[in-house]
Amino acid sequence: MSAVGTSKGILEIAKFAVYVSVPVGLTYAVATDSKTLQKLMGFRSYVVYPPEGPRPPSPEELRERAREMARKNIS
Repeated sequence: MSAVGTSKGILEIAKFAVYVSVPVGLTYAVATDSKTLQKLMGFRSYVVYPPEGPRPPSPEELRERAREMARKNIS
């Protein structure tokens, strides 16, 4: 006994068709037009970098600081 011939079966087939066709249709509509895709992606920043902090001292500066500290410890 199959429920496909009844009205309940037709309703299930219609629901399945909607469940499949809506994502496929939206994907097609967005993916085929690059301007629409760029507009949708522009609504939200996906990568947000923190503000840049102070740079660490260069190796030469570190060496000079170490020499100064060594001179202070010697005296």
